[in-house]
Amino acid sequence: MKKFFPHLAACILFFTAIFATVSMIGCSSGFGKGRGSKEVNVTLNEVAHSIFYAPLYVAIENGYFQEEGIQLTLVTGFGADKTMTAVLSDEADIGFMGPETTIYTYNEGASDRVVNFAQLTQRAGNFLVAREEMPNFSWEDLKGKEVLGGRKGGMPEMVFEYILRKNGIDTAADLTIDQSIDFGSTAAAFSSGKGDYSVEFEPGATALESEGTGYVVASLGVDSGYVPYTAFSAKASYLEQNADTVQKFTNALQKGIDYTLEHSPEEIAKAISPQFKETDLETLTTIISRYHKQDTWKENLIFEESSFDLLLDILSGAGELTAEPPYQDLVHTGFAKKAAK
Repeated sequence: MKKFFPHLAACILFFTAIFATVSMIGCSSGFGKGRGSKEVNVTLNEVAHSIFYAPLYVAIENGYFQEEGIQLTLVTGFGADKTMTAVLSDEADIGFMGPETTIYTYNEGASDRVVNFAQLTQRAGNFLVAREEMPNFSWEDLKGKEVLGGRKGGMPEMVFEYILRKNGIDTAADLTIDQSIDFGSTAAAFSSGKGDYSVEFEPGATALESEGTGYVVASLGVDSGYVPYTAFSAKASYLEQNADTVQKFTNALQKGIDYTLEHSPEEIAKAISPQFKETDLETLTTIISRYHKQDTWKENLIFEESSFDLLLDILSGAGELTAEPPYQDLVHTGFAKKAAK
């Protein structure tokens, strides 16, 4: 026979009533359809922590994600392959990396494809550094030289090779490209005497100039033209099941872009400085100015089909494309279009 405890029953009724009241209050404040006012946790894995991605850090530091009801956890993957692994294994909800990685996983037969829903940068963010100032630099100058490059199949290396091919340079026969050095270690290797040239992201390029051990002679972003260099992506299932959250995430990013395009490099540097405590404000401003001048960031987050086609051309030229996936399978523009309004 079941025992009945009147005091326990009363307590249960009391706390049930309180819980129902709190739930009603939460729903009335309205985070979104079917949601309460509680923030949604989103884990974002970024390929690298770079000033190149300034609009993202503006959105974080200016509180745009919080305004949208998102509690963001930012993790650095240190490589597109590692960021993609985090997304596929559900360690991250959203990945920020070169969109070529979504093509690779699609062609490898991923059951839950990873879809790009927001493109941030429209130019390459790295620079060619030489050992001496070369005001009349030509890509022909690389013939017979050793260049510290990037990981095979990654956007930095493929865009570099794309530029070389555009300038009639045979990437295998005309020069030596060292791809053995880890991402982020090329500047130190170059400073210690390795290579004749190095392809560097910031702040590596500026640091080499400050040391007097290297000089920026070309911008890969300028010489390659507009390319879909980095994008935000997530599993198709995540986009479908968390559409409201993804929209709010995209809204916050658009606010970050708007601020970046409407403010001076000095103001942007000050805004994102908490993200780069090891870099002084003057250096931050210099780097941001360099990116601003070359039109690095898109005005909106829409990943256009023409950009996707160019990406396929770059992968094909690099010998990394086994099949051409349909644009509609790997790009979703709805969130970005709504955020841009």
